[in-house]
Amino acid sequence: MNIPLVDLQAQYRSIKPEIDAAIQNVIDTSQFILGKSVHDFEEAFAKAHNAKHCVAVGSGTDALHVALWAAGVAAGDEVITAPFTFIATVEAISLLGAKPVFVDIDSRTFTMDPAKVERAITSRTRAILPVHLYGQPAEMDKLTDIARRHGVILVEDAAQAHLAKYQGKSVSGFGKAACFSFYPGKNLGAYGEAGAVLTNDDALAVKMRKLRDHGQVEKYNHEIWGHNYRMDGFQGAVLGVKLRYLGQWTERRRQIAKLYREHLTGVGDLVLPFESPEVYHVYHLFVLRTKRRSALQQYLTERGIATGLHYPIALHMQPAYVHLGYKKGDFPVSEKTADECMSLPIYAELTEEQIGYIADQVKAFFRA
Repeated sequence: MNIPLVDLQAQYRSIKPEIDAAIQNVIDTSQFILGKSVHDFEEAFAKAHNAKHCVAVGSGTDALHVALWAAGVAAGDEVITAPFTFIATVEAISLLGAKPVFVDIDSRTFTMDPAKVERAITSRTRAILPVHLYGQPAEMDKLTDIARRHGVILVEDAAQAHLAKYQGKSVSGFGKAACFSFYPGKNLGAYGEAGAVLTNDDALAVKMRKLRDHGQVEKYNHEIWGHNYRMDGFQGAVLGVKLRYLGQWTERRRQIAKLYREHLTGVGDLVLPFESPEVYHVYHLFVLRTKRRSALQQYLTERGIATGLHYPIALHMQPAYVHLGYKKGDFPVSEKTADECMSLPIYAELTEEQIGYIADQVKAFFRA
């Protein structure tokens, strides 16, 4: 049996007629940049999260950059975030000339530890950028309170958290903005690069729309200088179709996570994902931890099961950020998680037979 980490072909086959028709419509209307398909998707995605505005952009990195830029983060500012995330989170800070300031993660949720955030705030802190990692929201009540008391901006990195909720409230409802990625493998994935920012701030939405389109309010009328962060029509069309299925796909991911827990609880030294009772976890990834990661990965690969590493090197240990002056041992939870984390396949099309096979092979490895 061969089981990929993500099976985009299986997903496409399940909705092929709708996807093909949506793409053909973009070709027929020649609305290749922004256009009706993008506008319709923006409205639907905002509604799905109970947000006032959605600004569609070209990638998740674009979303992070334009949100922080529009919110006023600038050269010399400090932005607090976690070192255990994909590098795009921190690149968005660097692109503005601001300084990333890292705080360690919680050992159970893999999200930013609020207790450490407060201690990291200085007179130069402009924003806090929590990451809803793997689909589990950070502790937004505590982080919102910290941001409010210190007068700093809160922007959510929700790149892996489509439809996720904290205390019954959709991500995007806590900070000044929430940034999403639609990279193909995401829970809601485009057929290429795409992203979006959700916000309830009218002025911020206006500014982000200008920034994504060279500062234009109308063609050749540039009120400010900006960038080209526009979503193309094909991606808007594809995302509009997929969004209609996202709720049921998300529930299926949660069912798969439950099955994995039933099969794998108490097996070897596995540490299974923790789901906070405060959240609606959307399981972009099912990440477990084991000190025998390399051997387990090799064992599963030999038996046709793909696995992933998200993320094997914490950002403070990356060459790109050595200039920040952090050293090994500064963020022990992030470092330990990076050394032990491993992702099992999880997507809506995964069958009961495949789940059982994966679990059986994991158990067989530890028995051996």
